[in-house]
Amino acid sequence: MANADRPSGYTPVKYLNGSPWNGQANVYSIAAAYGTALYIGDPVISSGTSDSFGVQGIALGAETGALRGVIVGLFNSGSTSAVKGAPCVGQASDTIYRPASHANVWYAMVADDPNIIFQVQEESNGTALAATQVGLNTIGATGSGNGYVSGWLLSSSTGATPATTATLQLRLMGLAQIPDNAFGAYAKWLVKINVHELGTGTGAAGV
Repeated sequence: MANADRPSGYTPVKYLNGSPWNGQANVYSIAAAYGTALYIGDPVISSGTSDSFGVQGIALGAETGALRGVIVGLFNSGSTSAVKGAPCVGQASDTIYRPASHANVWYAMVADDPNIIFQVQEESNGTALAATQVGLNTIGATGSGNGYVSGWLLSSSTGATPATTATLQLRLMGLAQIPDNAFGAYAKWLVKINVHELGTGTGAAGV
């Protein structure tokens, strides 16, 4: 049976020590003027600024460079600034995406522990990733959200072959052990952020 094509970005599933992800995440701000839509499942980076209360800002990540983590929740502040001490008061926590250039400051819950392992779908572009590449490092593939979920994928494009290179962003931890999942197009993989803003150095070499 072919793998289902259902991209949804990065989903935290467990920690490096094998314990399940416990839902913990940290609050970050998204500037009202930020001109890119953000979705649950999108990888993000630090923006280098904060809101008026000092809540650190984020922006959408890229296929290269260090990542801060992955969005697991989004909140509209309901005003141009946060309520001090409770920036998400009065707003639903099940918002699935933040539109580009919104009138209000928004907030995101970000799974930013460097030891989290995420599930992500492989794209269908080039040669599918293979069993012999587990343990190597690779990159993600940008994708636009569809109004409901993140469009980010795991790259299998020509020219993005996994390697031992320490500066590659993601570590392939193996196929997700879930029903109807096999090597090939649209396979669901487990990955760890190898080049992490809160990690040490520029990443570890793949094996």
